[in-house]
Amino acid sequence: MSEFNLIQRYFTRPTPQADLGVGDDAALVRVSEGNQLVISTDMSVAGTHFFADSAAYDIGWKSLAVNISDIAAMGAQPKYATLAIALPEVNGAWLDEFSRGFFACADALNVDLIGGDTTRGPLNISVTIMGEVPIGKALRRDGAQIGDDIWISGTLGNAALALAILQQRYQIDPNWPEDELAKWLPSLLRPQPRAALGLALRDIATSCIDVSDGLLADLGHILKASNCGAEIFLEQLPVSLYNLNHLHEPAIQQCALAGGDDYELCFTAPTNRRNTIKKISEKQNLLLTYIGKTRMDNGLQAIYQNKPLTLLKQGFNHFG
Repeated sequence: MSEFNLIQRYFTRPTPQADLGVGDDAALVRVSEGNQLVISTDMSVAGTHFFADSAAYDIGWKSLAVNISDIAAMGAQPKYATLAIALPEVNGAWLDEFSRGFFACADALNVDLIGGDTTRGPLNISVTIMGEVPIGKALRRDGAQIGDDIWISGTLGNAALALAILQQRYQIDPNWPEDELAKWLPSLLRPQPRAALGLALRDIATSCIDVSDGLLADLGHILKASNCGAEIFLEQLPVSLYNLNHLHEPAIQQCALAGGDDYELCFTAPTNRRNTIKKISEKQNLLLTYIGKTRMDNGLQAIYQNKPLTLLKQGFNHFG
Protein backbone atom coordinates (compact mmCIF):
# COMPACT_ATOMS: atom_id res chain seq x y z
CA MET A 1 0.00 0.00 0.00
CA SER A 2 1.36 3.44 -0.92
CA GLU A 3 1.63 6.24 1.63
CA PHE A 4 -1.15 8.17 -0.12
CA ASN A 5 -3.50 5.18 -0.21
CA LEU A 6 -2.81 4.58 3.48
CA ILE A 7 -3.73 8.18 4.32
CA GLN A 8 -6.83 8.05 2.11
CA ARG A 9 -8.05 4.79 3.62
CA TYR A 10 -7.42 5.34 7.33
CA PHE A 11 -7.14 9.08 7.97
CA THR A 12 -9.23 10.99 5.42
CA ARG A 13 -12.73 12.15 6.21
CA PRO A 14 -14.73 15.41 6.06
CA THR A 15 -13.35 18.34 8.07
CA PRO A 16 -16.30 20.67 8.64
CA GLN A 17 -14.33 23.18 10.73
CA ALA A 18 -11.51 23.61 8.19
CA ASP A 19 -11.57 25.29 4.78
CA LEU A 20 -9.25 22.58 3.41
CA GLY A 21 -8.13 19.44 5.22
CA VAL A 22 -6.28 16.24 4.34
CA GLY A 23 -5.36 15.77 0.67
CA ASP A 24 -3.48 18.89 -0.43
CA ASP A 25 0.02 20.22 0.27
CA ALA A 26 -1.24 21.95 3.41
CA ALA A 27 -4.45 22.58 5.30
CA LEU A 28 -6.36 25.86 5.32
CA VAL A 29 -8.00 27.04 8.54
CA ARG A 30 -9.17 30.39 9.81
CA VAL A 31 -9.25 31.86 13.29
CA SER A 32 -12.47 33.46 14.43
CA GLU A 33 -12.38 37.22 14.86
CA GLY A 34 -11.15 38.26 18.30
CA ASN A 35 -9.46 34.93 18.98
CA GLN A 36 -5.89 33.70 19.23
CA LEU A 37 -4.63 30.41 17.79
CA VAL A 38 -3.35 28.02 20.46
CA ILE A 39 -0.86 25.36 19.29
CA SER A 40 0.80 22.43 21.06
CA THR A 41 2.73 19.35 19.93
CA ASP A 42 3.32 16.07 21.76
CA MET A 43 5.18 12.96 20.70
CA SER A 44 4.22 9.44 21.82
CA VAL A 45 6.95 6.83 21.57
CA ALA A 46 6.43 3.07 21.90
CA GLY A 47 8.06 1.82 25.08
CA THR A 48 8.08 5.28 26.68
CA HIS A 49 4.51 6.58 26.46
CA PHE A 50 2.70 3.33 25.75
CA PHE A 51 3.36 -0.39 25.52
CA ALA A 52 4.02 -1.39 21.91
CA ASP A 53 1.60 -4.31 22.32
CA SER A 54 -1.21 -2.14 23.78
CA ALA A 55 -4.55 -2.21 21.99
CA ALA A 56 -4.29 -0.01 18.91
CA TYR A 57 -7.61 1.67 19.79
CA ASP A 58 -6.18 2.81 23.13
CA ILE A 59 -2.99 4.09 21.50
CA GLY A 60 -5.06 6.07 19.01
CA TRP A 61 -7.29 7.57 21.71
CA LYS A 62 -4.43 8.50 24.03
CA SER A 63 -2.20 10.00 21.33
CA LEU A 64 -4.85 12.66 20.68
CA ALA A 65 -6.24 12.97 24.22
CA VAL A 66 -2.92 13.97 25.76
CA ASN A 67 -2.61 16.78 23.22
CA ILE A 68 -6.13 18.04 23.80
CA SER A 69 -5.27 18.16 27.50
CA ASP A 70 -2.66 20.84 26.76
CA ILE A 71 -5.27 22.92 24.95
CA ALA A 72 -7.67 22.46 27.88
CA ALA A 73 -5.03 23.77 30.27
CA MET A 74 -4.94 27.00 28.25
CA GLY A 75 -8.70 27.50 28.54
CA ALA A 76 -8.98 27.09 24.77
CA GLN A 77 -11.44 25.32 22.50
CA PRO A 78 -9.71 22.45 20.64
CA LYS A 79 -10.43 22.51 16.91
CA TYR A 80 -7.77 21.01 14.60
CA ALA A 81 -5.08 18.34 14.76
CA THR A 82 -2.32 17.02 12.52
CA LEU A 83 -0.90 13.51 12.87
CA ALA A 84 2.57 12.31 11.91
CA ILE A 85 3.08 8.59 12.41
CA ALA A 86 6.02 6.26 11.80
CA LEU A 87 5.03 2.61 11.27
CA PRO A 88 7.33 -0.43 11.22
CA GLU A 89 4.93 -1.96 8.67
CA VAL A 90 1.49 -1.45 7.16
CA ASN A 91 -0.83 -3.54 9.29
CA GLY A 92 -4.40 -2.99 8.16
CA ALA A 93 -6.05 -4.45 11.26
CA TRP A 94 -3.86 -2.32 13.56
CA LEU A 95 -4.49 0.84 11.54
CA ASP A 96 -8.25 0.20 11.55
CA GLU A 97 -8.27 0.11 15.34
CA PHE A 98 -5.78 2.96 15.81
CA SER A 99 -7.75 5.32 13.57
CA ARG A 100 -11.01 4.23 15.23
CA GLY A 101 -9.63 5.17 18.66
CA PHE A 102 -8.11 8.40 17.36
CA PHE A 103 -11.34 9.51 15.72
CA ALA A 104 -13.44 8.44 18.72
CA CYS A 105 -11.48 10.94 20.80
CA ALA A 106 -11.67 13.53 18.00
CA ASP A 107 -15.45 13.15 17.76
CA ALA A 108 -15.88 13.37 21.54
CA LEU A 109 -14.05 16.71 21.60
CA ASN A 110 -15.13 17.99 18.15
CA VAL A 111 -11.63 18.04 16.63
CA ASP A 112 -10.87 17.79 12.90
CA LEU A 113 -7.81 15.91 11.63
CA ILE A 114 -6.57 18.26 8.89
CA GLY A 115 -3.19 16.81 7.82
CA GLY A 116 0.03 15.09 8.79
CA ASP A 117 2.57 12.60 7.50
CA THR A 118 3.35 8.88 7.43
CA THR A 119 6.69 7.10 7.13
CA ARG A 120 8.34 3.76 7.85
CA GLY A 121 10.22 3.39 11.13
CA PRO A 122 9.87 2.43 14.80
CA LEU A 123 6.34 3.14 16.05
CA ASN A 124 6.25 6.84 16.84
CA ILE A 125 3.25 9.18 16.91
CA SER A 126 3.40 12.97 16.85
CA VAL A 127 0.26 15.08 17.11
CA THR A 128 -0.02 18.84 16.78
CA ILE A 129 -3.22 20.26 18.24
CA MET A 130 -4.69 23.68 17.53
CA GLY A 131 -7.45 25.58 19.25
CA GLU A 132 -8.90 29.03 19.78
CA VAL A 133 -9.15 31.29 22.78
CA PRO A 134 -10.42 34.89 23.00
CA ILE A 135 -7.55 37.38 23.01
CA GLY A 136 -6.37 37.94 26.57
CA LYS A 137 -8.41 35.05 28.03
CA ALA A 138 -5.86 32.21 27.84
CA LEU A 139 -5.02 30.44 31.09
CA ARG A 140 -1.27 30.63 31.63
CA ARG A 141 1.28 29.34 34.11
CA ASP A 142 2.52 32.74 35.22
CA GLY A 143 -0.63 34.20 36.80
CA ALA A 144 -0.74 32.58 40.26
CA GLN A 145 -0.92 35.09 43.13
CA ILE A 146 0.29 34.76 46.72
CA GLY A 147 -2.51 33.26 48.83
CA ASP A 148 -4.37 31.62 45.94
CA ASP A 149 -6.13 28.32 46.49
CA ILE A 150 -4.72 25.33 44.60
CA TRP A 151 -7.21 22.93 42.98
CA ILE A 152 -7.05 19.66 41.07
CA SER A 153 -9.67 17.98 38.91
CA GLY A 154 -10.60 14.31 38.96
CA THR A 155 -8.52 11.66 40.73
CA LEU A 156 -4.75 11.38 41.02
CA GLY A 157 -2.50 8.32 41.01
CA ASN A 158 -4.64 5.70 39.26
CA ALA A 159 -2.68 5.72 35.99
CA ALA A 160 0.68 5.61 37.76
CA LEU A 161 -0.46 2.76 40.01
CA ALA A 162 -1.76 0.75 37.05
CA LEU A 163 1.58 1.22 35.28
CA ALA A 164 3.53 0.21 38.40
CA ILE A 165 1.49 -3.00 38.65
CA LEU A 166 1.91 -3.82 34.96
CA GLN A 167 5.66 -3.27 35.25
CA GLN A 168 5.71 -5.43 38.40
CA ARG A 169 7.05 -2.58 40.53
CA TYR A 170 4.08 -2.84 42.90
CA GLN A 171 1.93 -5.69 44.16
CA ILE A 172 -1.68 -5.11 45.13
CA ASP A 173 -2.56 -5.80 48.74
CA PRO A 174 -3.83 -9.45 48.70
CA ASN A 175 -6.71 -8.42 50.97
CA TRP A 176 -8.21 -6.42 48.09
CA PRO A 177 -10.14 -7.93 45.14
CA GLU A 178 -8.01 -9.21 42.28
CA ASP A 179 -9.96 -7.13 39.77
CA GLU A 180 -8.84 -3.82 41.31
CA LEU A 181 -6.40 -3.23 38.44
CA ALA A 182 -9.31 -3.12 35.98
CA LYS A 183 -10.63 -0.02 37.77
CA TRP A 184 -7.39 1.91 37.22
CA LEU A 185 -6.45 0.84 33.69
CA PRO A 186 -8.81 3.29 31.91
CA SER A 187 -6.96 6.19 33.53
CA LEU A 188 -3.72 4.93 31.97
CA LEU A 189 -5.04 3.81 28.59
CA ARG A 190 -7.81 6.32 27.82
CA PRO A 191 -7.29 9.59 29.71
CA GLN A 192 -10.15 12.09 29.57
CA PRO A 193 -8.98 15.60 28.62
CA ARG A 194 -10.79 18.26 30.66
CA ALA A 195 -11.62 20.60 27.78
CA ALA A 196 -14.98 21.73 29.20
CA LEU A 197 -13.36 22.55 32.53
CA GLY A 198 -10.65 24.62 30.87
CA LEU A 199 -13.32 26.71 29.13
CA ALA A 200 -15.23 27.18 32.38
CA LEU A 201 -12.13 28.39 34.23
CA ARG A 202 -11.61 31.45 32.04
CA ASP A 203 -11.83 34.59 34.21
CA ILE A 204 -11.75 32.37 37.32
CA ALA A 205 -8.39 30.61 37.48
CA THR A 206 -5.25 32.71 37.82
CA SER A 207 -3.07 29.92 36.39
CA CYS A 208 -3.49 26.41 35.06
CA ILE A 209 -1.52 23.37 33.85
CA ASP A 210 -2.35 19.79 32.93
CA VAL A 211 -0.80 17.10 35.10
CA SER A 212 1.17 14.87 32.74
CA ASP A 213 4.52 14.40 34.51
CA GLY A 214 3.21 14.40 38.09
CA LEU A 215 1.48 16.90 40.37
CA LEU A 216 4.64 18.14 42.09
CA ALA A 217 6.55 18.57 38.85
CA ASP A 218 3.75 20.30 36.98
CA LEU A 219 2.60 22.51 39.85
CA GLY A 220 6.27 23.40 40.18
CA HIS A 221 6.14 24.87 36.66
CA ILE A 222 3.31 27.19 37.75
CA LEU A 223 5.21 28.27 40.84
CA LYS A 224 8.40 28.96 38.93
CA ALA A 225 6.60 30.99 36.26
CA SER A 226 4.58 32.87 38.90
CA ASN A 227 7.54 33.41 41.25
CA CYS A 228 5.86 31.99 44.32
CA GLY A 229 5.83 28.87 46.49
CA ALA A 230 3.11 26.52 47.71
CA GLU A 231 2.05 24.05 50.35
CA ILE A 232 -0.19 21.09 49.53
CA PHE A 233 -1.64 18.44 51.82
CA LEU A 234 -1.38 14.78 50.88
CA GLU A 235 -4.48 13.79 52.88
CA GLN A 236 -6.58 16.20 50.80
CA LEU A 237 -5.60 14.78 47.43
CA PRO A 238 -8.45 13.07 45.56
CA VAL A 239 -7.35 9.45 45.27
CA SER A 240 -9.05 6.06 44.86
CA LEU A 241 -10.27 4.18 47.92
CA TYR A 242 -7.36 1.75 47.57
CA ASN A 243 -4.79 4.54 47.47
CA LEU A 244 -6.47 6.32 50.38
CA ASN A 245 -6.19 3.18 52.50
CA HIS A 246 -2.52 2.76 51.54
CA LEU A 247 -1.48 6.40 51.63
CA HIS A 248 1.16 5.62 54.25
CA GLU A 249 3.12 3.60 51.66
CA PRO A 250 5.90 5.53 49.87
CA ALA A 251 4.98 3.86 46.57
CA ILE A 252 1.38 5.13 46.79
CA GLN A 253 2.54 8.59 47.84
CA GLN A 254 4.79 8.60 44.78
CA CYS A 255 1.90 7.62 42.50
CA ALA A 256 -0.37 10.37 43.80
CA LEU A 257 2.17 13.18 43.95
CA ALA A 258 4.65 12.38 41.20
CA GLY A 259 3.40 9.46 39.13
CA GLY A 260 2.13 11.40 36.14
CA ASP A 261 -0.16 10.35 33.28
CA ASP A 262 -3.16 11.83 35.13
CA TYR A 263 -4.05 14.51 32.55
CA GLU A 264 -6.11 16.35 35.12
CA LEU A 265 -6.05 20.14 35.42
CA CYS A 266 -4.23 21.75 38.33
CA PHE A 267 -5.16 25.40 38.74
CA THR A 268 -4.97 28.31 41.15
CA ALA A 269 -7.77 30.72 42.00
CA PRO A 270 -8.54 33.41 44.58
CA THR A 271 -10.20 32.23 47.78
CA ASN A 272 -13.36 34.20 46.96
CA ARG A 273 -13.91 31.95 43.92
CA ARG A 274 -14.54 28.78 45.94
CA ASN A 275 -18.33 28.83 45.56
CA THR A 276 -18.04 29.43 41.81
CA ILE A 277 -15.65 26.50 41.45
CA LYS A 278 -17.98 24.27 43.46
CA LYS A 279 -20.82 25.19 41.07
CA ILE A 280 -18.64 24.28 38.08
CA SER A 281 -17.91 20.94 39.76
CA GLU A 282 -21.62 20.26 40.20
CA LYS A 283 -22.57 21.40 36.70
CA GLN A 284 -19.92 19.25 35.01
CA ASN A 285 -20.29 16.34 37.45
CA LEU A 286 -16.52 16.50 37.86
CA LEU A 287 -14.68 16.31 41.15
CA LEU A 288 -12.73 19.53 41.86
CA THR A 289 -10.67 19.41 45.05
CA TYR A 290 -8.93 22.13 47.05
CA ILE A 291 -5.47 20.77 47.93
CA GLY A 292 -3.41 23.69 49.24
CA LYS A 293 -2.35 27.32 48.91
CA THR A 294 0.34 29.39 47.27
CA ARG A 295 2.68 31.29 49.56
CA MET A 296 5.35 33.96 49.41
CA ASP A 297 8.50 31.87 49.89
CA ASN A 298 9.69 29.90 46.88
CA GLY A 299 9.53 26.11 46.75
CA LEU A 300 6.83 23.47 46.96
CA GLN A 301 6.21 21.50 50.12
CA ALA A 302 3.95 18.46 50.44
CA ILE A 303 2.60 17.88 53.95
CA TYR A 304 1.54 14.49 55.32
CA GLN A 305 0.26 14.03 58.88
CA ASN A 306 1.42 17.58 59.68
CA LYS A 307 5.00 16.82 58.64
CA PRO A 308 6.96 17.75 55.49
CA LEU A 309 7.15 14.86 53.05
CA THR A 310 10.21 14.11 50.93
CA LEU A 311 9.90 12.02 47.76
CA LEU A 312 12.71 10.39 45.81
CA LYS A 313 11.34 11.81 42.54
CA GLN A 314 9.20 14.90 41.93
CA GLY A 315 7.87 13.61 38.62
CA PHE A 316 8.68 12.00 35.29
CA ASN A 317 11.79 13.24 33.47
CA HIS A 318 12.51 11.96 29.95
CA PHE A 319 16.22 12.58 30.35
CA GLY A 320 16.54 11.95 34.08
